[in-house]
Amino acid sequence: MASSESPTERKKTKSKTPRKPKETVLKQKSPAEFFAENKNIAGFDNPGKSLYTTVRELVENSLDSAESISELPVVEITIEEINKSKFNSMIGLIDCERVDEELYDDYETEKAREKRLAKEARAQEIQAKNAALGKKVKETPASKGIRGRGETSFYRVICKDNGKGMPHDDIPNMFGRVLSGTKYGLKQTRGKFGLGAKMALIWSKMSTGLPIEISSSMRNQSYMSFCRLDIDIHKNIPHVHVHEKRENKEHWHGAEIQVVIEGNWTTYRSKILHYMRQMAVITPYAQFLFKFVSDAPDKNVTIRFSRRTDVMPPVPLETKHHPSSVDLLLIKRLITETSKQNLLQFLQHEFVNISKSYAERLIGEMGPDFSPKMALKSLTPQQLVRIHQLFRQAKFDDPNGHCLSPAGEYNLRLGIIKELHPDMVATYSGSAQVFEGHPFIVEAGVSIGGKNVKQGLNIFRFANRIPLLFEQGADVVTRTALKRINWSSYKINQLQDKIGIFVSIVSTKIPFKGTGKEYIGDDITEIASAVKYSIQQCCSQLKSKIVKKMQAREQQERKRNLNKYIPDATGAVYNVLKDMAETQLHASKKFRYGDDDVELLRKVSENLITKETLSEKLAKHVEQVDYEMALEYATQSGVSEEPRETIYIQPLETDNKIVDLHSPFFVFRMFR
Repeated sequence: MASSESPTERKKTKSKTPRKPKETVLKQKSPAEFFAENKNIAGFDNPGKSLYTTVRELVENSLDSAESISELPVVEITIEEINKSKFNSMIGLIDCERVDEELYDDYETEKAREKRLAKEARAQEIQAKNAALGKKVKETPASKGIRGRGETSFYRVICKDNGKGMPHDDIPNMFGRVLSGTKYGLKQTRGKFGLGAKMALIWSKMSTGLPIEISSSMRNQSYMSFCRLDIDIHKNIPHVHVHEKRENKEHWHGAEIQVVIEGNWTTYRSKILHYMRQMAVITPYAQFLFKFVSDAPDKNVTIRFSRRTDVMPPVPLETKHHPSSVDLLLIKRLITETSKQNLLQFLQHEFVNISKSYAERLIGEMGPDFSPKMALKSLTPQQLVRIHQLFRQAKFDDPNGHCLSPAGEYNLRLGIIKELHPDMVATYSGSAQVFEGHPFIVEAGVSIGGKNVKQGLNIFRFANRIPLLFEQGADVVTRTALKRINWSSYKINQLQDKIGIFVSIVSTKIPFKGTGKEYIGDDITEIASAVKYSIQQCCSQLKSKIVKKMQAREQQERKRNLNKYIPDATGAVYNVLKDMAETQLHASKKFRYGDDDVELLRKVSENLITKETLSEKLAKHVEQVDYEMALEYATQSGVSEEPRETIYIQPLETDNKIVDLHSPFFVFRMFR
C-alpha cells in the first residue's frame, strides 16, 4: 500500500526527530602509542629527565652487549649541545627574525625591565656595604635571561661500545618496534621495561622529528651495518630511511647509536655525572669516556673512568620458573609454548626443583581426574586452576642463586676504593635468598671518609648492577640505614663522619615500586632483613678497624704525654739524687745505703750521671714499654682474629689459560 504522506510532510517529520548520539567506535592503541602518551612511566617526564634516561639506557645496553661475549667493556658516551640555528639547518628550516615582540612569552615590558634593574642595583649596593664592613659577601647570581616556554635545547647523544653488535636484518625491529627484544626471558637483566633505545627514539620523534642512526658490526664480520630509521608510533613498526652494508676496514665490532633529542643539561648535569660515577663503582672492569661538547668552551666536560680490574662477573643465566612464583596466566602460556606432551614431563622440565618423583606425588594430589600421561591439550580451565592452587599450597625447595650474577665483593670493594678513596672500607656478600619464588643476593659496602663525600650518610643504591638515583627516601636501603642501624654501637658518628653506604641487590625479579621503577619497596621482609644484615656485617668489620685505630691513637697520645713530662721528671729526680749525695758527704754519721745506691750517689757527685743522662735513659724506657705493649696487643689480636675467608677457584673454559683465585680482598691469577 502506497504511503499517503507527501515528500514535504516526510521532511518535516524527520526534522522534528531528536538527533541520535554517534555510536561509540572501538579504538586500539599500539604499544608505541601507549608509551608515547605515558612517557613518564619509562622515565621521560621532562626534557632534563629524558636526557638522563637516554644516556642511562644506551650505557646499560652497551654494558650488556659487551658482557654477553665476555669482552671487557669500553663505552664512549658523548652529549653534543646543538643551538637553535644549527638545529634549524639540520631540519632545513630557515631562521626568521621576530616581527611582533609582544607575541612571545619572553617579552619584557619597559616597566618590568626598570623594576628588574632597580632590584639588581639594590642588591649590588647591599653587597658593597657588607664588603666595606668586612662581612661575608655572597656571590651575586648571574642575571638570567628570561626564557620562554617555546625556547628549547637540543642535544645529540652518541654512544659507542665494543660489544656483540646486532645482526643486520634484526636492526629495524630491535629499534623500531616497541616490546620486542632479547631480554624477556626469566633472568637477571639491567633493563626495567625492555624498551632500551626505543623510548629514546620515540622521544626523538616527539621532540625533534629526527631519525636515529645505528652503526653495528659483529665479530669476524667483514661489513658494518648502517641504519637510519624512525618509528611509526600508531602502527608500532619501523620506518626505515637507509639500511645498508658498509665496508669495515678496521674490523671493529660493537654498536654506535646517535639520536637527537630535546633535553636540559643544566638541570640534570649533576644527575648524569653521578650516574656515570656510580656506574664506575659497580663496574670497575669497564672503561668509560664521557664527553659534553658545547660551542662555549667553558661548558665542555671530559671525564675518563679508567678500568681498575679485568675480573668480570659471570654472565647471568636464564632459568626456569619456580612453582610458587607462577600465576594462572603464566601456566597457560607455558603449556602453549612447551614441547612436552604429557603432564609429568611438563612439570618435570618446565619448572625448577620438581623432580620426577615429586611430580608424580603432585599429580597424585591433584585428584582422580589427573594422570602422569594425560595430554596437556586435554587440560580443562578447572584443572589448570587446580594445578595453580596446588602450586601455591605445596612445599618446594628454594631456587638457588646460580643463575644470578652479582658484582662480587672484590669488584664492589675495588670500585669504592677507585672512585671514593675512603679511609676505611668494608664489604659483604650474602648468600642467595628467596622472596615469592625468586632468588636474590644482597651485597653491601660501608666506607668511612673519602673525597667528594658529605658528612653523614651517603647512600648509593644498585638494582641488578644499575644505579638508582631517584625517589631515595622510600627505598628499603635508605629506610634501613636511617632507622634500623644503631651506628653509635659500631663507633661510627652518624652525623659527623663521612659514611658511604653501598647496597647492590640482584634478582630475576626486582620488586620495584612506583611507575618509574626507581626504588625498591620496604614491604618485603626477606629483602629488608637481608639488607639490614649485610650493612651490619660491614659495620662489624669497620668497628674492629676503628677500635684498633682508636687504641693506636690512645697509645700515641700516652707516649706523647710521657715524653712531655720527661724533662720535669728527670729534673726532679736529679735534684733529689744530688741532695742525697751532698748529705752523704757532709753528714757526721753516714746513712746506711746499699752498695748500688752508694755507687749511684758517687756517680752523681762526680757528674758521671747528669740530668741529660737521666732524660736519655727515661726516653729509652718509654720507647721500650711502648714497643712491648704494641707487641703484646698484636699477639693478642692475631690469636683472636677470625680465619680468612675461603678462596674459590672459578670453573674454566677450554680456551682459558689462567686460573683466578677469588677472595673478598684480592684475586690471585695463575697463568698456565
